[in-house]
Amino acid sequence: MASKDDFEKTGAPAAKVHKIRITLTSRNVKNLEKFCGDLINRAKDRDLKVKGPVRLPTKHLKHTTRKTPCGEGSKTWDRYEMRIHKRLIDLTSSAEVVKQITSISLEPGVEVEVTIAA
Repeated sequence: MASKDDFEKTGAPAAKVHKIRITLTSRNVKNLEKFCGDLINRAKDRDLKVKGPVRLPTKHLKHTTRKTPCGEGSKTWDRYEMRIHKRLIDLTSSAEVVKQITSISLEPGVEVEVTIAA
């Protein structure tokens, strides 16, 4: 049964509060940091509890190949590296509010994953 605190002044039950974890992944640090800042500012404007951004360790994906396609000549190598940066942001709010916050335009190359815990 709903308690007295669960109702707003209008008499409707309050929206259920969830713990929401937003994981942002990108190869470009500037776009990632800009998107993190925009997301946190929008959440703070709505008076939500925000923890983060937590900077996770950068993944360095390295690939080494031979320069010559036929295998003859001196053994010279090309080294390629792709860095993947990750950020975590934790919010405490209802699911509807998070949909409004995350509706901002995405920066190119930034992937967003939203996980809702009960």
